[in-house]
Amino acid sequence: MPILLSVCTVFLDQLIKMIVQVEMSPGMSIPVIQDVFHITFVLNPGAAFGILAHQRLFFIVMGIAILLLGGVLYPYICRQCLLFRYGAALLLGGAFGNLIDRIRFGHVIDFFDFRVWPVFNIADIAIVIGVCSIIYAILFKMHHVENS
Repeated sequence: MPILLSVCTVFLDQLIKMIVQVEMSPGMSIPVIQDVFHITFVLNPGAAFGILAHQRLFFIVMGIAILLLGGVLYPYICRQCLLFRYGAALLLGGAFGNLIDRIRFGHVIDFFDFRVWPVFNIADIAIVIGVCSIIYAILFKMHHVENS
């Protein structure tokens, strides 16, 4: 598995979140393209779309479980196609980035705001791309052996 991709994902995610925290206050929004794309500092106590808000312990346990599962499945992941390996690396990097926030602050720092979608961050992007890559690899790239 491309561990460097996971490390870079966590580093970039945490760096940008730190910049947002230093330069902005919660709720502040900076238009990049007026009414289309803004950088908006949001403290998200839940998951996507605000579901399960304030369930910090649940999200910490799930984040740790995903990382442990990635460690246990590491030998299996390394034997899979490149798309699967990169997807797993992005998923684990994103999960770790958001886990750091939940442990440190009790919430996740979000900032990408397209005005028609809930505000999100780099870790969220990595998780979505990672999961989609894994699903695509399973469906179309991996060779399945059928039992006769």
